[in-house]
Amino acid sequence: MTVPDLPDLPEALDPTVLRPRLPSPLQEAVDERFARHGVRLLLKRDDLIHPDLIGNKWRKLAPNLRAAAGRTVLTFGGAYSNHLRATAAAGRLLGLPTVGVVRGQELAGRPLNPSLSRCAADGMRLHFVDRSTYRRKTDPETLAGILRGAGAEDAYVVPEGGSNSLAVRGCRELGEELRGHADVVALACGTGGTFAGLAAGLAPDQRALGIPVLKGGFLAADIEGLQEDAFGGRRGDWWLDDRFHCGGYARTTPELDAFAEDFEARHGLPVERLYVAKLLYGLVALTAEDAFPRGTTVAAVITGSPFPPAAETARAS
Repeated sequence: MTVPDLPDLPEALDPTVLRPRLPSPLQEAVDERFARHGVRLLLKRDDLIHPDLIGNKWRKLAPNLRAAAGRTVLTFGGAYSNHLRATAAAGRLLGLPTVGVVRGQELAGRPLNPSLSRCAADGMRLHFVDRSTYRRKTDPETLAGILRGAGAEDAYVVPEGGSNSLAVRGCRELGEELRGHADVVALACGTGGTFAGLAAGLAPDQRALGIPVLKGGFLAADIEGLQEDAFGGRRGDWWLDDRFHCGGYARTTPELDAFAEDFEARHGLPVERLYVAKLLYGLVALTAEDAFPRGTTVAAVITGSPFPPAAETARAS
């Protein structure tokens, strides 16, 4: 499947002018919990790509921003969505108008949470929809109604989490950057777009491990669908382990918080709770189960950093 040509943009609208740090650094983390099982741990620091467009958000958004070609960008997310924050930041940096369709009704008289406050400060216009409408957002008639309600009928629409064919192809570069460096590459998964591209970009002798952060067990089919749309079929050797979501998206547990604090102290790495902590916790557990043969090198993709504290400890309603 060929990638469609993207428009040549004025420099001010080209996301490459934001000077991302690519390829992102790859660092070894010496940790006895892995070493005593003969496993070597590497950290792929995608959190260092750009201070505002962190990790997979850069990789997924950049091709979509080019495709938007200066039009208003409208996208979707929950009240603590990393994707909404990244899209708002991109709009501010590139001078693009952005609209965030937020799941759930706005509570009159109550201030925005820190995550949505950041979106608004970056110029994103927030449009709240009830949860029933939000669940039907991919239905063409419902989507048209959302666009009308948001006053953005001509907007370029990016799906929730930024996962579409362009994003998946953009994330293939993540896998390509890791060729020859690890036997297993592990990633926390939300909508599956980053993982779909990562797995496609790895070499044939590498495997990709996904740690879903949502409950449901539906993600494998979604990833296969994304790969079908982007590449014409399933790509790469990959599997998922659904045991480490800690109750679902935006949920944590005292055990996970304690683990993250300990990992931070051991390695000097700020650990984002909603994705990265669950990934690292899962890898420690799998290593203790001898899921990786001795001599295995595992690379964990660090897709984000903690922000803001109030959001990291939120519980989804």
